[in-house]
Parts: sequence; structure tokens; C-alpha cells
Amino acid sequence: MTRLIVAAGGGGDAVAAAMLHAALYGDEDQAVILTYAWDRLLVDPVPGPRLPSDFTGLEVVTQSVWSVPSEARPIAPAGSTLPRLAAELPHTFALIDPQHGTESITRQLEELVGHLEPTSIDLLDVGGDILARGDEPTLKSPLADALTLAACCQVNAPIRLLVAGPGLDGELPIAQVHGLLGPLVHTFTSKDVEPVSSILEWHPSEATGMLAATARGVRGVCEVRDAGLPIPLTDDGPTVHEVDLDDALSRNELARAILSTTTLDEAETHSREICGYSEIDYERNKAAWLKDQPAEEFDPGTVLSQLDHFENEARSRGVTHTTFRRLAEALGLPGSQREAIRALLIETAPKQYAAPLWDLTATEAASP
Repeated sequence: MTRLIVAAGGGGDAVAAAMLHAALYGDEDQAVILTYAWDRLLVDPVPGPRLPSDFTGLEVVTQSVWSVPSEARPIAPAGSTLPRLAAELPHTFALIDPQHGTESITRQLEELVGHLEPTSIDLLDVGGDILARGDEPTLKSPLADALTLAACCQVNAPIRLLVAGPGLDGELPIAQVHGLLGPLVHTFTSKDVEPVSSILEWHPSEATGMLAATARGVRGVCEVRDAGLPIPLTDDGPTVHEVDLDDALSRNELARAILSTTTLDEAETHSREICGYSEIDYERNKAAWLKDQPAEEFDPGTVLSQLDHFENEARSRGVTHTTFRRLAEALGLPGSQREAIRALLIETAPKQYAAPLWDLTATEAASP
């Protein structure tokens, strides 16, 4: 028995797909998770998604689909979380190759469906930005989701669209996402998080980290990203809802526009026209900026002093939690030092670690 789960936006959606499999399908045979190799710049300094030619050690699945085993390696300077995911999870991670636009992703899906004959196919998005029209001012990364949505709508097989953690990606207001959701499929619990608990210790996805935290019962307001966006952590956080696939396509203007694209560049052009930008352009600009930044020395004493100031200010804004990525950005440190910050803080104040988030209220509760 094989389940096929398409991680709509790559990155943390692939980790959430493993949670989904554990929650809905239990101890069945492993899933095949079809996902982009598209990570944050702190993992992969090369903008945009990685292609099969960016790896060594991939394995052939079908004519157009390759899997990323634990032995695979991205070719420097590229980076990828997928080989480590493959090493720590029992699932097969198949690579979405978007270089030839939606048409190529559609073909990859059709080949996989024919090869695997899966019992079910789920298209999973964490947060709900796959339901965006394209003109929302808070929308930041519509292209990856639009490509997978457009492809899934053209495959001759039943595909269920699932949105987990509505609003947790901070791309659409939670009130707006709520009105677009269909039936409740599942509410994640701490038990569902167990299969990916070790991954959450190192994976940089903020949205999936908050999804896991809410499943473990964490509630409050979490500040994320370099802009310090506040995300409510509520009882909606760990929920998974079904959404009609055709309804999502009719709403998503970018997905409709790229249905017949044959190159990634063409899809990017549509994104610039409809959304006003391409997220790959943002990555290109940020990568160029980061390249010119001087290397910062990691000084634990300075970090702890700066952290105390940040925490006091964040609490005054009503923030209860934050991510280690946000801490690195707020303290003016490069993303490459995220792990060093995390290790230092957990060692210094272990009660504040609400895995995988940092709790800003624990010190207050511990005060006499």
C-alpha cells in the first residue's frame, strides 16, 4: 500500500507530510513524498529550487522523477535538507523538477501515479497560502504552491487538497483563510509530532515548527521572520482541513495563469505580472546582500545581553514565543549561526525551550 503526498511548497511542507502520514495512515507502508528541494538561504545559498542536476547520488523512479536518498548530496555551493530527511524518516522523497514549468510537474505526477498506483494522493500546504488570489499584501511566496496546484488540477486522478495549520505561514490573515476551509480532517496531537521530533531540532521551517508546537499545546503569539511578523498560536493551529481542489484553482489567479507554462522563467514572469514580484527575485536580492555582509563572530556574552533586551521589547508587544531564525535576524547574526544560538540558549535557560520554539514567558513565570 502506497500513499502519495505532494508537499505543495517544499521545505517544511515535506516535514508536515511525514506528520500527516503518521496521523492519518499510521503504521502503513512508507509514503512517497513529492517535494521541491527549495530551502531557505541559510540552508541553500543558491536562489530558487534545486534541480536534479544540482545533486549527486539521486535514484531513478520514473523517466522524469528522481528520488533523494540519504546518500545523495547537493553540489556545492547548493544545499538541501532532503538527504538528511531521507536519512531520518522512512519515506521516499521524490524531487519536483520545475525547470520546465507546470507541464513538467504535471508529467512527473502522472508518471508517479502510473508507477505507484497509490491508494491515495494528498496535496498538502501548511498555512493556506495556496488559497491566495495573488494580490494580497501579506503574500510572500506564491509561486511554488501555484505550480503544484496547477499541476495537480491537470492530473487524471483523485487528489485531495489539505491545508494544515491555517494562518501559520503568515501569508494570509487567519480570518480570510478560515472562510475558505472545508471539512476538518484531523487535529494534530503531540503523538503525531513524535515521528518528526528529532527533525524539528534542526529543520529551519518556522510554519511547520509552529504547527508542531501547537499540536503539543503551545498557545500565544509567535514572532517570526526578519520582519518580526506576529502569528497567533491558537486551537486552529494543529488542525487539518480539506479544500475543494477546483475551488482553490478558481481562486488562485497565478495558478490559472501558469497552467500551460513550459519553463520556470515563464512562470516567474506571470508571478511578477499578477503578484508584483517573484519570490526567486527576492532570494536573488537577499543572496547578493548576504554575500557582501562581513562575517560576524559569535560571542555568547554579547548574544545573551542582546537577547535580554529583545525579550523585554518582544514581551511589551504581546509576544509569547519566537523562532530561532527570528532570534538570529533580530540579533543581527547570520542564519548560519542559528544552531549556535539555539544550543547556547537551551543550555542557558532550558525551561524556555518550548520545542521547537523559544518561550519568552517562562522567565516571567519563574520569577518570585
